[in-house]
Amino acid sequence: MKKLKIKRPHFAWSQLKQNWRSWDYYLMVPYLILCVTGIIMVYSSSAGIEMQNGGTPQAYLVKQTLYVILGLGVMFFFANFSLEHFRQRKFLEYSTLIMGFLLIAVLILGRAVNGARGWINLGPVNIQPVEFCKLYFILYLADRMARARQHGRHFLETKSSVGPLLIALIYLILILVQPDTGGFAINFVIIAVMILACDMRWAFGVSMIIGVPLALYIGLQQAIINGWIHGGYRAQRFIAFMNPFGNASGSGSQLVNSYYAISNGGIFGVGLGNSVQKMGYLPEPNTDFIMSITSEELGLVGVTAILILLLILICRMIQLGVRSNSLYVTLICYGTATFFSVETLFNIGGVLGLLPITGVTFPFISYGGSSMLVLSAAVGIIMNISIQQNKRRLEMGSPFLTTK
Repeated sequence: MKKLKIKRPHFAWSQLKQNWRSWDYYLMVPYLILCVTGIIMVYSSSAGIEMQNGGTPQAYLVKQTLYVILGLGVMFFFANFSLEHFRQRKFLEYSTLIMGFLLIAVLILGRAVNGARGWINLGPVNIQPVEFCKLYFILYLADRMARARQHGRHFLETKSSVGPLLIALIYLILILVQPDTGGFAINFVIIAVMILACDMRWAFGVSMIIGVPLALYIGLQQAIINGWIHGGYRAQRFIAFMNPFGNASGSGSQLVNSYYAISNGGIFGVGLGNSVQKMGYLPEPNTDFIMSITSEELGLVGVTAILILLLILICRMIQLGVRSNSLYVTLICYGTATFFSVETLFNIGGVLGLLPITGVTFPFISYGGSSMLVLSAAVGIIMNISIQQNKRRLEMGSPFLTTK
């Protein structure tokens, strides 16, 4: 009687050991430092206000620590998971259906926070679908665009581009209806940059990325000035952005207190745990305005160190994209770098008053489970790409590699 041959699982220990030798510390070290810094700052920014509200000061500390541990597991998994699985037809179809279901479900069943229905309550945890949408767009569009180029044609010149672009448009509209202005803007820029990187002329692409948001901003500004838009949480945020001190006792109080926090911090900060603005003056000090609290406690030096760590991650992603001869890999790297860059700029721009406050979290530092898991998955995918490139570089002795 013949013995049944049992195939080894793709996730083999021998492969893990081999991958470990090719680990990319330019990604791993900044990622770990940012995660630990995020745990510290979430605890520091939330403990005081939790005690004032009669809660446990360690509540957010425990949750954020769990999110980071889960994030590490997700990052490790994706770093050792074959990228070819993301290109399978069933995976793309199911992920599209699930993403669409979540975006519709959040409009019907979502929990409203600050005027937006962006969270699905699942008991002890809340899921924010727009966070997962960022990674979905990167993986889905990278595959569609790369397959179009395999036939020697540009993505926008093929009929196959109609479906993906239509799906992207529908999902963007669903995000805007929530309304989640920040999530809409980030996903829009990710899609625009990936199209630009794939097959569009730079002049037109740059004008589209800059021109569309600028036109929207000018239109909203004129609508508010002329009184066409009034009331509502989102409108109040734009009004506060244009004249925060004129609305210091109302809609502009968030931005004014953010200025106070940054001013108090100075160069070296007032010390960890010593922030004044987190004690009820700044709303949601552990999410939207966590960088204001970080600036107050750690000063310009601390904020600069965090930004440098993020810059190392982003530059490494771009470098890996440039090195690869695979359009699919290049687009994933560029899309992820855009994701990290725009999210950082939107949060920093909001707390500095350079951009309207859109509720965008700061990568790795702000409290949030959905954000941490998606960011960790993105780092894991880029780590996977780096590991494969390092293996091929050792085998072939060439810095320019093809990752299938």
